[in-house]
Amino acid sequence: MSESPENQEVTAYDVVVVGAGPVGQNVADRARAAGLSVAVVERELVGGECSYWACVPSKALLRPVIAVADARRVDGARQAVTGRPDTDGVFARRNRYVTDWDDSGQARLVKSIGADLFRGHGRLDCPRQVTVTRDDGTRQTLTARHAVAIATGSRPNLPDIPGIKEARPWTNRHGTDSSTVPARLAVVGGGGVGVEMATLWQGLGAQVTLLARRRLIPRLEPFAGDLVAQSLSEASADVRTGVQVTALSRPEREGPVTLTLDDGSELEADEVLFATGRTPATSDIGLGTVGLTPGSWLDVDTTCLVKDVDGDWLYALGDVNRRALLTHQGKYQARTAGDAIAARAAGRLLDDAPWGDHATTADQHAVPQVFFTDPEAAAVGLTAEQAEHAGHRITTVDLDFNAAQGANLYADGYRGHARLVVDVDREILLGATFVGPGVSELLHSATIAVAGEVPLKRLRHAIACFPTVSEIWLFLLAAYQRNQEASKIGSA
Repeated sequence: MSESPENQEVTAYDVVVVGAGPVGQNVADRARAAGLSVAVVERELVGGECSYWACVPSKALLRPVIAVADARRVDGARQAVTGRPDTDGVFARRNRYVTDWDDSGQARLVKSIGADLFRGHGRLDCPRQVTVTRDDGTRQTLTARHAVAIATGSRPNLPDIPGIKEARPWTNRHGTDSSTVPARLAVVGGGGVGVEMATLWQGLGAQVTLLARRRLIPRLEPFAGDLVAQSLSEASADVRTGVQVTALSRPEREGPVTLTLDDGSELEADEVLFATGRTPATSDIGLGTVGLTPGSWLDVDTTCLVKDVDGDWLYALGDVNRRALLTHQGKYQARTAGDAIAARAAGRLLDDAPWGDHATTADQHAVPQVFFTDPEAAAVGLTAEQAEHAGHRITTVDLDFNAAQGANLYADGYRGHARLVVDVDREILLGATFVGPGVSELLHSATIAVAGEVPLKRLRHAIACFPTVSEIWLFLLAAYQRNQEASKIGSA
């Protein structure tokens, strides 16, 4: 049923947003706050992938698994843990957080900001024009006076290997909406989705085999993937790196799946989940009508304006521009782009210099990300390798978390590691990585330090409370100071 405004004759808006996930909602909200009229188009559930098949359900499912693991790390609490998480309770919790896949609440939210919601498939017909095809085949044409914002997200990228169609593999969607625990689950892919799904389903009782072409979480510092792999192995998962799946076979619809690996060996599982990257959801939104390639990632400038399209009207936000496939980063882009759309509409000058109001500078310098594995892995900014490749002169500071008493009180035998990447010329942080129980809550302080380019001499005056896990900052900065003093003595 369409939820377009009652007056069907009104088809002209200041802004048309294609995609009503968190990114689309944020740009719509920002544009409405500036007094612009906004239409929002959604062909699936309002709230998007994040709300129903990704961030929200995966974290709702993972939290009970991690809570049990945390309890087992504390003497006196571990004795009370007598088994695995209750799967019925875990799935009921997930269902509650995804509102049983009912998007009426989020539809009301879109309306509450004063935007008009159109349900159906939105497709560009020509510059500044989007046609919405509803499920019943009827159409509504929307024109945009100032901007069309593409926020259609991404889809799982399945490899083209023999037997994959017949194998009916899980993707992140099946991995987060299933309410049945397979006895044996093969997870293909060692990135963020792969390691989180392996952690989740192993914790719920599946025997998990995790297959990765490279080390786990390859975009983080190497120690992050190493610690996560070690923990998964200790939890009885079979972690194999440096392997690829070359073929799949599932002769019986309800039978097991056989995976053939590149070394010629075979692996049998009851289900197989592919977490092998994402592809932009742009193949059928009419890009060809404005001179772009259907199915492509969209290249954007610092305000998220699509390049190679004349007229300063087409924006691409979130996953589709490939800058950082993270919900929070897409929302940041949406807020920034929404302000830029409003400024252009009003004829105001843009503040698009680095760190300006209309510049998505953090996309290049301060992207935070957390993987809710056991232990958690959290990072912001550049790794040491990335910083050196970018031409920075750096030094790194590494410490195990047991240097901080707060960590030892948080978990008996706390195991984790932290690294700071320091620009030695400016003495600011370029990046930080933390791996350990609960470290996701440390990340925002690191993000502020990186985005704010806080001098280390000033940062050491930011005192961490005793006894908290955050005390690791004190020891990291002290270690950096000792290293610098030793370096000065050595060069004297």
